This record gives sequence, C-alpha cells and structure tokens, in this order.
Amino acid sequence: MSGHVFHPGHEALHGITVVLFTSGPRTFVGRYDHAEGGFILIHAADFHEADASGKTQEVYLAEVRKYGVPPKYPSLTVPEKDVVRIVPLGDLPMA
Repeated sequence: MSGHVFHPGHEALHGITVVLFTSGPRTFVGRYDHAEGGFILIHAADFHEADASGKTQEVYLAEVRKYGVPPKYPSLTVPEKDVVRIVPLGDLPMA
C-alpha cells in the first residue's frame, strides 16, 4: 500500500528487508533499521562481494530472494555515501 509505514514513527523502510547497492564491490542485504550520522544500520544481514564469493551479484541476489537472507551478521553499518540505491528485497524479480 502506497505511503504505508511498517512501524509508525520510523522511516518508511524500517523493518523491511532491503538490498543496499553500493558504488564499491559490496552489495548488502538486511532488515533496515535507520540512517543516522552518515551510516545506514541493517540487522540480520549479509553481503556479497564481487569476485570474492565466486558468484555473480545476480546469482547471489536470486538465491537470497528465493531462500532468504543468511543472517551472518547480527547488525551492519554501511556508509550512506557508498550507497547508490536501496531496494526492498521483495521488489527484486524472482529468478
């Protein structure tokens, strides 16, 4: 529903699993908490690093979309300056 806030009093993405696309080699996935002081905080998180895992970003995201986020990190902070796009995981196409 348009304009719906998952948790009233918080940012619109609060509590939603998102993909943080960055200008660098990492793509982060986790449950959005908030942005503050130049950082974005996500929970139950993981990330994909280009060329490090042997999987392409597309394959990694397709697996996460299909099977869920492997919560390797309880929380991660990502510099806002590195984030070029934030997309709810559910908005990504299914593979």
